[in-house]
Amino acid sequence: MKFSFALATLILLPFSAVAQTCGGSFGAFVQGMKAEAVAMGHPKAAVDRFFANVRQDRKVIRADRAQGIFQMPFTDFSRRLISQNRLNSGKRNGQKWDSVFDRVEREFGVSRGVLLAFWAFETDFGAVQGSFNTVNALVTLSHDCRRPELFRPQVFAALELFERGDLDPARTTGAWAGEIGMVQMLPEDILTNGVDGDGDGEVNLKTSPADALMSGGKMLRSLGWKSGQPWMQEVTMPAEFDWSKSGLGTWKKASDWVKDGVAPRSGQLAAPNLQAAILLPQGRKGPAFLVYPNYEVFFEWNQSFIYVTTAAYFASRLEGAAVYNAGNPDPALSDAEMKALQKKLSERGHDVGGIDGILGARTRTAIQKEQARLGLAADAWPTRQLLSRL
Repeated sequence: MKFSFALATLILLPFSAVAQTCGGSFGAFVQGMKAEAVAMGHPKAAVDRFFANVRQDRKVIRADRAQGIFQMPFTDFSRRLISQNRLNSGKRNGQKWDSVFDRVEREFGVSRGVLLAFWAFETDFGAVQGSFNTVNALVTLSHDCRRPELFRPQVFAALELFERGDLDPARTTGAWAGEIGMVQMLPEDILTNGVDGDGDGEVNLKTSPADALMSGGKMLRSLGWKSGQPWMQEVTMPAEFDWSKSGLGTWKKASDWVKDGVAPRSGQLAAPNLQAAILLPQGRKGPAFLVYPNYEVFFEWNQSFIYVTTAAYFASRLEGAAVYNAGNPDPALSDAEMKALQKKLSERGHDVGGIDGILGARTRTAIQKEQARLGLAADAWPTRQLLSRL
């Protein structure tokens, strides 16, 4: 799922007009949200129509809890998502919508490979946009106590879209987390970055590729995308290297990494004078990439390390990069082993972001610190040796 949720500043209201933060009776929760919406200034009649048929959707909660795919190693995950068929479809759609991509690059500075990658991964170029009722999904996730602060503002944004005639509470569908359209944007993002790309007077992200791509391009620019700058290129690493310098915690000029023995796998450095970091998705024995500041913008769209790295790599493939050198990384830990490792790291005072079996950014940072402390190669890749030593 995407995690591009912009946190809205909630209007301070009298206690009686504010719904409980989360949990409790779903009916009472909805009544509280309705009272809050009216207090915000939304017409009561519109609020009543918007919430008239809202229902709690247990399938949404199950989907939110079942994200095991993000536990896969980068090589497995990327091979699963990047098929030859997707590459071919990406190239065809790039040609079919060439004028739109040219306009996106001209107006927002976003390279076509990036939007093609998101379009492919989010909805298979519009073919699979999700069948969850959007309002039900957003209210259900707002009521649920896992991450209500992320979804609650989206309900009020959806209400505003409804008032503008751009959302039907009974019929608008999308992903289980409330995203809508070909590139899966949340209501707040649509309000802020929606673009009428085809000139028909409407912003329709479900049926208009021009609207979806232009809106996605504007959103990426708003998230910090820098025009004309690269995001990732594959590199080869020297045998002797201070692996503790790998990861997103150490940035320096790309040309300075070359002085340390890092070399582009093919061609020249994409941007010698830009700040860059060494990314080793599966440690020093696996694929290696030099990433630039635009790579971090991907995390504003989705916060999963494995998804972001795969999307960035796929974007580079769509623009002509070769298949990465998979190397021979140490075997990935099992789910049980990964959770055991996270538990040990947490017990040693590290913030791993939860015992979930997922090798996210905080778990990587903790692993790298412990590897350095124990005198192991600090490449942030969890191994059975590390688990045993801890």
